[in-house]
Amino acid sequence: MRSAGMIGSLSSSSATTSATSATWASTTSVSASGKRIQREMAELNVDPPPDCSAGPKGDNLYHWVSTIIGPPGTPYEGGIFFLDFTFPSDYPFKPPKVAFKTRIFHCNVDSAGNLNLDILNDGWSPALTISKILRAIRSIFTNPDPCMFLSSSHLDHVFTLLLIVPSCTYIPLIYLVKLICRQPSCSRHCLSLPV
Repeated sequence: MRSAGMIGSLSSSSATTSATSATWASTTSVSASGKRIQREMAELNVDPPPDCSAGPKGDNLYHWVSTIIGPPGTPYEGGIFFLDFTFPSDYPFKPPKVAFKTRIFHCNVDSAGNLNLDILNDGWSPALTISKILRAIRSIFTNPDPCMFLSSSHLDHVFTLLLIVPSCTYIPLIYLVKLICRQPSCSRHCLSLPV
């Protein structure tokens, strides 16, 4: 067995057009989630998102490595960021776990590299693809959501920011967060901050 969910051999006639997917399909049988991942891998090979690449790490179809290049005009411009994708066995009904392996200071990424993106949590839908996830991750470089890091799972990041920012700027920082975060979904986090 080469990875979880693989249970036998397929005929070579079931191979997809992608060379990588063809290798997988011609040598192993995969679960429904594996077939979905293979199909998305073939689509990524044909039409990858701008400045993004992704693919399986070694022989494990359920563990991928991705690279995103920081977009021009941002503080991340020219940076090369590596991410790990771990797909659950019931993908696409559950989202993959995605984490930055490259250290990054960003309001939507906690100190361990975990992303706080709605589409990787409550906003997940089986209609979403790896390509769409990569596009969403790339978009946080140009359009960060400062309210997301104020969720309970990212409070450690807030405290880290407050330690970095001199205490005399704490009040203006809170006002700035409140000004930026006018979204109704953020009111319980941002608008309840002490001033």
